[in-house]
This record gives sequence, C-alpha cells and structure tokens, in this order.
Amino acid sequence: MTTILVTGGTGTLGRLVTERLRADGHEVRVLSRHTQPYAVDLRKGGAGLDAAVAGVETVVHCASTPKGGDEEAARNLIAAARRAGVGHLVYISIVGVDRVPLAYYRTKFAVERLVEESGLGWTTLRTTQFHDLLVTLCATLGRLPVLAVPAGVADQPIEVAEVAERLVELALGAPAGRVPDLAGPEVHGLDSVARAWLRATGRRRPVVRVPLFGRAYRAFREGGHLAPDRALGKVTFEEYLARRFGADNKR
Repeated sequence: MTTILVTGGTGTLGRLVTERLRADGHEVRVLSRHTQPYAVDLRKGGAGLDAAVAGVETVVHCASTPKGGDEEAARNLIAAARRAGVGHLVYISIVGVDRVPLAYYRTKFAVERLVEESGLGWTTLRTTQFHDLLVTLCATLGRLPVLAVPAGVADQPIEVAEVAERLVELALGAPAGRVPDLAGPEVHGLDSVARAWLRATGRRRPVVRVPLFGRAYRAFREGGHLAPDRALGKVTFEEYLARRFGADNKR
C-alpha cells in the first residue's frame, strides 16, 4: 500500500482524507503544527519536515490559512518533497482564485503556480466553498440584530466529505495536472443562505442585502467563484443544515 502524507491532516478536510485513506489500508502520516510525531510548522520547515516526507510516495497538501504564510509553507514543503523523491503532490484550491482579487484567493493561486513549477508530479483540484464555511459566516453575521449580507452575491457550497472522496481518488491515481473543478449541487443567493440558516437554528433576524464596493465584491457578484457547469456535488445546503441542526429546512 502507498505511504501518504496529509498536511493539515487534523483540519476539516484533512481529517476526512486521512480517515478514508486509512480505511483503504494505506499508511498515512498526519502533519500539523501540534500533532505528534509529525508536529511541524510548514512555514518554518526544518528537520521535522524532512522526517515527515521521508519515504512518502504522495503528499496531499490540505494545510492552509487566511492568516498568511501559505506561499512560504508551500515552498518548504516542495523543497522537502524534492529531497525525499516524492512522486505526487496533490493540492486543494478554490474555484475562482484566478478571477476574484481577494488576498487569500491570490495566495491560493500563487501556491497553485508553485505546485505546477515544482518539478514534481502534481495534481490540483479546485472546489467551491464548504457548507460549514457558510454556517460560520452566518453565525458571525448573525450576532447582530440584523443579518446583513452582500447584495447580489451567490454561493455554491459543497459537502466536505465529497471533496475528501475526490481528493483520495486523485491521490491514489497518477499525477493529472489541473483537474476539472468540483462544485456544490446548487447556487444560492447569500440572502437565501442566511434565511435557511436562521430557520435551521431557530433564530429570528431580518435579512438585509447591503451593496458593497471594490473589485473583489464585483467579481463575487459576477460569479467568479462559482462553477455551475461543474455542479457534481450531491448534498444540498438544506440537507447539510438538517443533518447538523436536526431541523427540516425544506423551502
């Protein structure tokens, strides 16, 4: 069986990738900042990183943070993978990183380029945002008496387990370059998302659509982060809410 390293292996996506690979009988090493025996800060690299990739055939790179440092982390990981003779680097990215001028998206796009130019066999998958991210967004915005959402912006959330399944499939295959995007089954306006969340959690708030400004907002309004032609996900946002909150969210 294949020896695979999963960076960010304790996170929302990485944990599921790890579980599925192990269930299939593969040896999986989990790399994160606080999990032994491969507790490594990718932004710093070092001997711990070299030990983590030694003897590994495939790396699934799930570690990422909007707080910064992803490019440095990728450079360190790629350098260590080269030294170890890793054959396949799989990277998870976001639909629209080349179209939406948001700082985090630009960073993800920069990491895509580093992966492509790494000299390693590589595969990159872009997906739309996970269901739980929208719930986190709603919970943050819902702290106020009025739940304000950006006017005219939609989203196409996907079930994280479906993304994990696809990543496992890619990790066990040959390097494939940039593969087709993977997106959720439905496109929702953020006002619709907010109302569904309010129903599921039993909260009452007026939902207000607020126009914003700037290039990133315009790109979101134009759907740069959506992939309606790749709506291959099966689990809808309402089904996710019903499972998570135990509520009936049918329209």
